[in-house]
Amino acid sequence: MFASVRPTDTVVAQRIPDGDFAFVRHRGPITCVAGIPGQAAAVTSGYDSAVGYVDLAAQRMDLLGYHRHLVNRIVVNEAGTLAASCSSDYSVGIWDLRQRTLRRWLLGHWDDVEDFTFVDDRTGISASRDCRLLVWNLATGAIEQVLSGHERDALAVTFAAGKVYSSGDDMTLRQWDLATGAVLRTWGPFEVETDTCAIDGRHDRVVLGADDGKIRVFDSRSGARVADIPAHASGIKKVAVSPVNGDILSAAYDQKVLIWSADRFDLKVSLERHPATWERSFNWSPDGTGIMAGTFDGTVLLWDAETGRRCAEIGCRAAAAGNACLNDVSANGAGDMVVVSDDGHVRMAHLDPDAAAWTQDVRPTEGRVLMNAVTLDDRFGRVIAGAHDQNLHIFRRQGGGLSDETVVRLGEGPINCVRVARTDGAAGEIFAACYSGAILRVGMNGEICGRIDVHEGAVKALRLHPHKAIGVSCGADGLLLSWDFDGRLLARLPGHTAIVDDVDLDPTGTRVASTSRDFTVKVFDLESGRCLNSVFLTHRSPKSILFWDPETVFVGNYWGSVLRIDLRNDRVTGRCVADNGISALSRCGDRFVAVSYDGTASLIAPDDLRTVNRLRIMVQKPLGAPLPASVSGPAAERRAAAAGE
Repeated sequence: MFASVRPTDTVVAQRIPDGDFAFVRHRGPITCVAGIPGQAAAVTSGYDSAVGYVDLAAQRMDLLGYHRHLVNRIVVNEAGTLAASCSSDYSVGIWDLRQRTLRRWLLGHWDDVEDFTFVDDRTGISASRDCRLLVWNLATGAIEQVLSGHERDALAVTFAAGKVYSSGDDMTLRQWDLATGAVLRTWGPFEVETDTCAIDGRHDRVVLGADDGKIRVFDSRSGARVADIPAHASGIKKVAVSPVNGDILSAAYDQKVLIWSADRFDLKVSLERHPATWERSFNWSPDGTGIMAGTFDGTVLLWDAETGRRCAEIGCRAAAAGNACLNDVSANGAGDMVVVSDDGHVRMAHLDPDAAAWTQDVRPTEGRVLMNAVTLDDRFGRVIAGAHDQNLHIFRRQGGGLSDETVVRLGEGPINCVRVARTDGAAGEIFAACYSGAILRVGMNGEICGRIDVHEGAVKALRLHPHKAIGVSCGADGLLLSWDFDGRLLARLPGHTAIVDDVDLDPTGTRVASTSRDFTVKVFDLESGRCLNSVFLTHRSPKSILFWDPETVFVGNYWGSVLRIDLRNDRVTGRCVADNGISALSRCGDRFVAVSYDGTASLIAPDDLRTVNRLRIMVQKPLGAPLPASVSGPAAERRAAAAGE
């Protein structure tokens, strides 16, 4: 659980922004890799908005094109002639793989498109966070049918023998009749989220992966449960079925990727680990002999399915490994700040109106793994960072630099947020929000000294009261809660209808602001629980929030915009400040810092949202990169739309 203090691997010289714009890898995490039947090739989707084509024989990656926003998944038809890319720009792109060109856009969803399945070369079905499945005529781009029934986000869809199968955040697995659109069967609701499903046509089974780490297998004809496989110690992000024998592949947040026998449901193979794999991206090769996946580094990995041995990594550049997509920031009034990123580095910087400089780059001693969370603890001279591999990294900060790293393994899934208590009796204790649904208290010496179990799903963010032993947190369960440091639930602050992404307290600790995938910001009185403001932000998904003063809240969204909300009249103004999502906001003296997945940290003036100064650690997309014709336009129009102006 507790690692001894080690010296850190410190590199002061900074990597300059990328000048090489050749598309040799994705410049963001790869969300999916899909093999092309009959070819030694695959297609990829990524959080850099790109769709890639991979020549597996030559081990080369090329660019097919860009969406306007994150690409969540890509699938290929049985003939290997078409691919469909699903995006958070609410569209599906249909790609001609013979010509390697875009054939058409499918437009009709009003929220992120998460999955797609080909019925045949003329018909496809998409799943979206707008809770709907849409059936498409691929020749005309017309919607032929709407399958409504999911009560929350629809995340996965597949098709076999005239039946459609879907799962999502309403914790159900559903079977539909494609011809009539009727729901034939509903499994669940289960007690946990069900993010992924697959069909085993050979055995007439449907396979479900869930957040409790279990694989549930059902008979697709009778609906009977065939097996429960206690596969993982954390949430399963992907299940896939071998096209050859029905063996089940599962990938989960316990950092394990496993293959299970279709006959006895016992473990056959454990894949060789790679620290940067993204669990959601896994697939079988079309011939069933291999496994392929993407990484947070933007590369493609290949494994031998029989042995589990990793065979290749495509797109890897040792000189500049990983992508510095910034995930969190913590700053102080002097302009000092720390950021963490997809490449697993911890970077110190200084940013004020007159100076901007990266001052230190630290690679953790146990190796780099994506980091989601960081906080700058000036009082006790520390920086605390939380990683995807469930580890907490505590650094001593002296003279503006980091040293003496302590590693604490929490074992509760990826760490989403960390904060340090300032109140008497708990000063210096670390509170960590975890994917498992737990909030852990970690003492000054790295010991786990408490556990708060108030959420029913992943805890997305937390904040601690400036004067009282009280915290607030929000989660994937849609809950916004207050609690005391002993773990007692104090209040539920109801109103959100979807995942709550971020929360903040005003500087006095009297009010709470939250933002959610229901596209709203809500402000509550902490003591009474009364909702004081509820503001709709338009259909641009928010990500981060900063409660600036009693009259002002700032929000960063997934489209690169910062929004300013005047709580006196609920007026929203905005400005686009980045080319990808605003992952986090942090107060920095009389201004604030907004960091983005595009590798920028921007110092923002609170009165008019001007960018006063900026730091960049990477270039995610070259200037003038091609955008889809049907959703692109003059830059000013795109930025105004993204800002909600």
